[in-house]
Amino acid sequence: MTRFLRSEQTMAFPHGRLIASRDGVNFVLAPDGWDHLAGQRPRHAVAVSREEAEDWCEREGWDLHLLDEVPATS
Repeated sequence: MTRFLRSEQTMAFPHGRLIASRDGVNFVLAPDGWDHLAGQRPRHAVAVSREEAEDWCEREGWDLHLLDEVPATS
């Protein structure tokens, strides 16, 4: 199961960044797709629903299909 989170806002990312957590492995949405996020999830990241993740993608101009393309963990 994939859970979505949003990082805290920064000057570079005024709406935060979208993070996906799958089987305890975290990924951040980057221009070239999902990148593995080493270490623990960001301390101030907040859980968001799938619908909120879709809203984030729409606001930021990302393809909604990316939410279904979180890499599988082995």
